[in-house]
Amino acid sequence: MSNKLYVGNLSYSVRDDDLQQEFSAYGHVQSAKVMMERDTGRSKGFGFVEMSSPEEAQAAIEGLHGRNMGGRDLTVNVARPMEARPPRSGGFGGGFGGGGRRSY
Repeated sequence: MSNKLYVGNLSYSVRDDDLQQEFSAYGHVQSAKVMMERDTGRSKGFGFVEMSSPEEAQAAIEGLHGRNMGGRDLTVNVARPMEARPPRSGGFGGGFGGGGRRSY
């Protein structure tokens, strides 16, 4: 089992320090990160917490999954590895063809 956890259904007011504090009751938290929208700075409603050991991670899952935090019931489970995504294409794809008259 991994010690990196996915934490979903977070209230938009939850920040990194809040996750750190909540999960520290189950062991040493190596990192806690709430994912934020790049453009607006608003929470995306999920984050990741890395515990020191798989045993601590399991204890956090058992203790916090379904528990209410900030008015919402948390989803806590083992984080899946990040999947490779296809590269994003530019916004304009293609050339600047088009009609119009050509003068020779």
